[in-house]
Amino acid sequence: MIRSVVRGFGSALPKRAMTNREMEQVVDTSDDWIMQRTGIRQRYIAGEGETTASLGEQAARAALTNAGLTANDIDLIIVATSTPDNTFPATAVNIQNRLGMHHGFAFDVQAVCSGFVYAVTTADAYIRGGIAKRALIIGAETFSRILDWTDRTTCVLFGDGAGALILEAGEGTGASTDRGVLTASLRSDGAHKDKLYVDGGPSTTGTVGVLHMAGREVFKHAVGMITDVIQATFDAAGVKADDLDWLVPHQANRRIIDGSAKKLGIAPEKVVVTVDLHGNTSAASIPLALAVAAGDGRIKKGDLVMLEAMGGGFTWGAVLLRW
Repeated sequence: MIRSVVRGFGSALPKRAMTNREMEQVVDTSDDWIMQRTGIRQRYIAGEGETTASLGEQAARAALTNAGLTANDIDLIIVATSTPDNTFPATAVNIQNRLGMHHGFAFDVQAVCSGFVYAVTTADAYIRGGIAKRALIIGAETFSRILDWTDRTTCVLFGDGAGALILEAGEGTGASTDRGVLTASLRSDGAHKDKLYVDGGPSTTGTVGVLHMAGREVFKHAVGMITDVIQATFDAAGVKADDLDWLVPHQANRRIIDGSAKKLGIAPEKVVVTVDLHGNTSAASIPLALAVAAGDGRIKKGDLVMLEAMGGGFTWGAVLLRW
């Protein structure tokens, strides 16, 4: 059978890192308050000329270099983002053009913080269906541009950045020992829309709007939803938490990450945590974390890796793959 196997990875961050101490000069907050509640020490903020597409392009080029490929070797580009450069066309076709790629196809996926998990699952379906042989999946965001910088409960949480993963068709036996994407579980429930949303849009206000979040409500649902979908993914693949080498979660909040791992019985040393470095970069957070952990040698060929995320909508999901 065909499996979608990891070929390369890459990442990109804006030039400016904004520490919690700097954040104290913007809103009434403190480094201690932010660290205790979120685990965030800093986040990156896009400057002039730095956009979702430009960061996505940088991450894509890094992934191509890591894979030893060029844009001519890619059939499909999927960009997960909630902060596109334009209402349309898709940021994916913008990046496609920036890479000098004039074949294949490209489109965006919008599932907020779960976007990268949704995009990997989508690319896997195209590869297993024979429609594409190699897919470039990018999570890229400039959330700093949709924040209310007077709201201390939200502006301290989010940052900008991009990460990329290249998947290619490979042969598998159908066993959990295969390399590549093994299984995935996706969920959504629009009843929770008002708990995490942006109050603007082309069809309503005609403006971009700013982010609003009912933090306690999101936290209350997060651990249960995340652990449920991870367990469903374990069950579908016929593996257990003890078999896992690495959990690479969406980097939203250290307490959510720790709580989910504890509930599932996943040892802390198996959890990749980068929320302290990047803050919550929405759809970019998982590929950024993958690039850190694979880049420093923690994630190695043959490792069993779980990706999971929850985002506005609510959307949530998990992907199990063997690196």
